[in-house]
Amino acid sequence: MSQEKRVRQAMIRQLIEDHMVGTQEDLSELLANRGLATTQATISRDIKELGLIKVPYDEGHRYALPEGPTLVGSRDRLMRLLREMVVSLVVSENLVVVKTLPAGANVASEVIDGLGWPEVAGTIAGDNTVLVVAKSTKDAPALAQRLEALR
Repeated sequence: MSQEKRVRQAMIRQLIEDHMVGTQEDLSELLANRGLATTQATISRDIKELGLIKVPYDEGHRYALPEGPTLVGSRDRLMRLLREMVVSLVVSENLVVVKTLPAGANVASEVIDGLGWPEVAGTIAGDNTVLVVAKSTKDAPALAQRLEALR
């Protein structure tokens, strides 16, 4: 990891702890105010690498570190949140579309990625939808069943 990346990610951790950061744009602005201009793609990668998740907050949702006080016992808590947030699952070809409560997709995506299931190629999260990409069309139905069993 480059020195620049280490500094940027350390700054992001600090900003997340010190400020109510609800969007990538908010984070980009805070970084720019500190003399660190970044692209949206870089911020997105940093969020993923740092394992940041969105958690409910009085005024909406904000980013948080999984090891922070808002997520004590993060693995168990994340599994519980997955159970609470998943609304439905639909299989299409090699994809499993997971619908969540509003702002629940990021948490669901992190949990699914963290399970380390071999049939999962990856996930993409929006606000209330996670696209789980199975490695093959034959893996998708079994993957959906495994996800359903977690609910």
